[in-house]
Amino acid sequence: MWFAVLSSKEVGKKPVGVRRLGKDMVFWRDSKGKVHVLEDFCVHRRARLSAGKVVGDRIQCPFHGFEYDGEGRVRLIPALGRNYKVPEKFRVKTHHVAEKAGMMWLWFGDGEPRGEPRFFDDIDEGFAYAEFRELWRIPFPRAVENQLDVMHLPFVHRTTIGRGNRTLVHGPVVKWVDEDSFFFYVFNEEDRDQRVKKPEELNPEESRVYLEFIFPNVWQNHISDGTRVVAFFAPVDRDKTMIYLRFYMRLTGIRALDGLIAKISMPFNKVVFHQDRRVVETQEGDIRKDLLVQGDLPIMEFRKRLFREKALVEFLFGGEK
Repeated sequence: MWFAVLSSKEVGKKPVGVRRLGKDMVFWRDSKGKVHVLEDFCVHRRARLSAGKVVGDRIQCPFHGFEYDGEGRVRLIPALGRNYKVPEKFRVKTHHVAEKAGMMWLWFGDGEPRGEPRFFDDIDEGFAYAEFRELWRIPFPRAVENQLDVMHLPFVHRTTIGRGNRTLVHGPVVKWVDEDSFFFYVFNEEDRDQRVKKPEELNPEESRVYLEFIFPNVWQNHISDGTRVVAFFAPVDRDKTMIYLRFYMRLTGIRALDGLIAKISMPFNKVVFHQDRRVVETQEGDIRKDLLVQGDLPIMEFRKRLFREKALVEFLFGGEK
C-alpha cells in the first residue's frame, strides 16, 4: 500500500532525515528534482546520510565522502580514488517513493508497487491550501480513528464545531466505493428521547455532513464544494504519528487569494485539532481492547480493512496479544 508520509515542501535541495514506519530514512532530490529514499546511514561507519549533501545525482556522506546513487549503491569512495571499482556489497536499502498531491508516498509491504498513490478526485489544481504538521504521541490507528469518530463532537469540540448539543447519533452510514475507500455520512441531532435509527433506515443524500477516507491514511471532510479539510496520518513509530493537516479553498477562483484565505483560516483549524489532541493522547494505545458501539461504524470498517494487512498489523502490534 502507499502511505503518505511527508510533505513535498519539506524536501528541497538538502537531504531530509525522518523516521517513518519505524525506520530512519533520508529523502533527497537529484539534479533533475527526482526524489529518492534510502536508509539513513552510511555502510562504512554508520554516519547519517541526512547530515550530508547532494552532489549532482548522488548523496554524499558527511564523514568520509562516500557517494550513493538513487539505487543505494556506493559509487565513489574518495580515499580510494575515482578509478576504484566499489564492491556490490557497499549499498543501503532503498524505498519506493512517489510524489503526488504535494506529498511524498512510500510503498509499504512486500513486492513492487501496484498502481499509483490515491488522492481525492474532487480536489484539483483549482484549489489552494494552507498546511501544518504536528507530531502526536499516539499509534497510527488512534490518529486515523479520531477523524472517523462521529460521536465525540459535542464533548471534545463543545465550543467549536460541536456546538448544538447533537449528542444523539443516528447510523452513521458507511458506503464503500471500492476496497480501499469509503464515504461516511453523519446524522447527529439533539436528544429529545427519540429512537436511534439504524444505518439502513437512513438516506445518505439527506446528510448535511459527509466525509471520505482512503486507506491507509488519507481523510477528507467535505465542508462545501469549495472548502475541504484533509489530513494525512504518517506513522513514525508504533506509538507516534506525524499528522499533516491541510485547509483547501476554492472560493474566488484566484489561487493566490484563496491560499491567503486558507492561511488566515488555519488558526481555527488548529484550535479544533488541539481539542482532539488533548483527549486522544490520553487513550491507551492498543485498539484491540476497545468495546465499540453502533456510532463507531466508520471505525469498525477501518479496522476490518486494517486487519487484512498482515505486514501493517505486524508493524503496529508485533507479537503482542
